Order: sequence, then C-alpha cells, then structure tokens
Amino acid sequence: LMQERLQILQQLVQEQLQAGHIVPSTSPWNTPIFTIPKKSGKWRLLHDLRAVNAVMQDMGALQPGLPSPGMIPQNWTILIIDLKDCFFTISLHPEDMEKFAFTVPAINKGKPAKRYHWTVLSQGMKNSPTICQTFVAWALTDFCQQHPEWQVYHYTDDILVAGKDLSPLVALRKLKNAVEPKGLVVAPEKAQTQTPWKYLRCIVTGKVLRPQKVEITTKIDTLADVQKLLGDLQWVRSIVGITNDDLAPLMPLLGHSTD
Repeated sequence: LMQERLQILQQLVQEQLQAGHIVPSTSPWNTPIFTIPKKSGKWRLLHDLRAVNAVMQDMGALQPGLPSPGMIPQNWTILIIDLKDCFFTISLHPEDMEKFAFTVPAINKGKPAKRYHWTVLSQGMKNSPTICQTFVAWALTDFCQQHPEWQVYHYTDDILVAGKDLSPLVALRKLKNAVEPKGLVVAPEKAQTQTPWKYLRCIVTGKVLRPQKVEITTKIDTLADVQKLLGDLQWVRSIVGITNDDLAPLMPLLGHSTD
C-alpha cells in the first residue's frame, strides 16, 4: 500500500479497534485488507475473505427472495426501521474469530506489523447475511407472537411492521424494547412513519406499490464491485426473473461454491 492509503488504513483499523469490532491477534490465519473510497469522499475498510469463504461450508440462503410489500392490505399504516450496523452487533463464536484475521503493515516497515481479528460478523464473509437474517428472526420472535394482528417482514437489517390501526410511534417503542435487549440497535433517525414509505427498493403509498429507480453498474475491478453488482441484482431479480442459475457464473468471484 502507498503511504497515504496505509495511513488511512491504520486510522480505519483504529476506529474498529475502539468500537470493539476487532482485537489484537496472534492468529495463524491472514487474509488481505484494503481501503476503497466511498462516493461521499470517506473511506471503507475492505477485508478480502475469498480464501476463507472457499473453505467454509456454505449455509445457503434461508430467505431466497425479498418479501413483497404488495401483500399488505390497502390503507394499512406502516412502520419501517433499519437496524444500525447489524453485522457488527452480532458476535462471532470465539473458536471462529481467529479465521477472520488480517495484518496491518507499518509505514516503511519501521516497526513490526500488527495483526487483528474480527469479533463480530465481517461484511466480507459469505455466510454473514444468512447468519444476520437468522439472528434478527430470533430477536423478533417474541414481538411477532405478542402482536399477531400486525404483519412483520424483515430482510437482513430492514424491518417492516404494518397494521390496520397501527400507531407507528407505539410500534417503534415496542420494537426497540423487543430487539435491543438481544443486542440489536434500532436507528431512530431512519425510522419511516409516514407515506410514502421506501422498503427494499419499493415505494409504498396507501394504495400504490412501485419500484424505486435501480441502477446496476457492470464495471468490475474489485471484490467490492462484485459484491455491489450481486447486491443490485438481488433487488431486481424478482422483477425481471433472474434465477440462481443465472447468478451462478458470478459466484466464483466471491469464493463461493456453485454446487
């Protein structure tokens, strides 16, 4: 890495260290780590886990499609919330943490490099979305059982609650009380309590459901580009009929099995 990028990397790693998402490590595992620029001008930490993913058993997609808001009765009130940094609120099993290690070199090799490993779900691990969905479903179990009169949909960190006589503020309070003791954090600034609601690339009003504008970038230079492309395709696959077989040729780029 160039000195400027290395300084940015060290700063990002320090932020994750202070947040408790990583810890110093002596793990024998070690996979590359990079920094990539965001459109906002900030930088993102990218851990290339393709080698780890290649030897990891694939859990598959427990939720193979997106829930459709079109199943909600007309004129029902809706609450939509995001869970803040969902992956980072879910801990890895202690025995698995060492597999998610990386090394940060010193500038000009002026001192020993530092190795760290993740203590929470890594965004580059292929099973993180499935584990996240499973964990969120478990955290919502009591809430759903207590309110059978409401429809509750969730996909990864996006949760929708709908009801005929729903009070969004009451539902928000009850939802926070249900999931935060399980370690999940609701982002109140992203809560949607009024129409039009935006959920999973759809715009919902009282009687109308329409897709948001979707732009798919096909320029592939990095692992992050592959991840973004697959994420974009997931949003539109139910609309244009993209199958798992259609996506299979892209899986090796993530270190996934196509079996």
